[in-house]
Amino acid sequence: MKAVVVHAAKDLRLEERDMPKPAAGQVLIRMEAGGICGSDLHYFNHGGIGTIQLKQPMILGHEVSGRIESLGEGVSGLEAGQRVAVSPSRPCHACKYCHEGAPNHCLDMRFYGSAMPFPHIQGAFQQWLVADPDQCAVADGLTAGEAAMAEPLSVVLHAAKMAGALTGKRVLVTGCGPIGLLAVLVARASGAGEIVATDITDLPLDMARQMGADTVHNVTETPDALEQYGADKGHFDVLFECTGVAPVVASTIPALRPRATMVQLGLGGDMTLPVQAMTAKEITLKGSFRFHAEFFEAVHMMRHGRLDVKPLISATLPLDQMLDAFELASDRTKALKVHLDFA
Repeated sequence: MKAVVVHAAKDLRLEERDMPKPAAGQVLIRMEAGGICGSDLHYFNHGGIGTIQLKQPMILGHEVSGRIESLGEGVSGLEAGQRVAVSPSRPCHACKYCHEGAPNHCLDMRFYGSAMPFPHIQGAFQQWLVADPDQCAVADGLTAGEAAMAEPLSVVLHAAKMAGALTGKRVLVTGCGPIGLLAVLVARASGAGEIVATDITDLPLDMARQMGADTVHNVTETPDALEQYGADKGHFDVLFECTGVAPVVASTIPALRPRATMVQLGLGGDMTLPVQAMTAKEITLKGSFRFHAEFFEAVHMMRHGRLDVKPLISATLPLDQMLDAFELASDRTKALKVHLDFA
């Protein structure tokens, strides 16, 4: 089979690998679609993410879907031919955080396509994949592309839980990449009273309007756009911060109301925050990292028509055009979410 393997920055190769075979209790999946994530782009463009750097070749990818080809002995509840979204989250179920109900903080997490541990955890951008049954969310009725969007949607559903009830709230979303756009979508579906979104290019802002944002601001054209929300100690109840860029974060604090909740999703490296201003406003800062149970919730919501992610998929390219796909995905003026077709 073929697999997408990164060796170093700008060194991405389509390599032949042995086709895996399912053992007892496992599932063999013929992969269909894979979404190129921001972390995949970091490995492709920079050879790593901050201090996490490649030390060996690694198969990329963790936003994937496919069809079940066969079931290992003892597997029940799934059938050959079913389309499934495959969760990349594989906690150990034995450490203290798993036992505390926080498997996204597992001490022995095996998350697809991660150079955080060594040896690295190989990813899912390959034509065939062996997975555990509890990773497979039945996605019949969805397209392969929609099913592959379950992973980023899960990230946002987890963040929304961290934010608390959104009904009637004034919500600010900074950074309208796929995660920010999904934050707009989820906030609107959750009954937010007002949604304002910011970004530095027009394509994602146009999509933010389509996803449900009431107002959008291009902060390259109008760097002081958020100043209008600073009267009477601020305007917004909730911030979904999806850039991870320190100056962006700092610019939001005057626009947040006292006792607002700031949910940090963007991972752009360490940053300095205006802690004294945040303290004076009693702002609650919550980090949001990955997900677990939300994966099956995401598939359920898509299958029942509660969330439509299709508009975010800008392009789907065949596997032999993977370099073009990664270059396109790197250009925020041309694409939002780019998928690979493994068929």
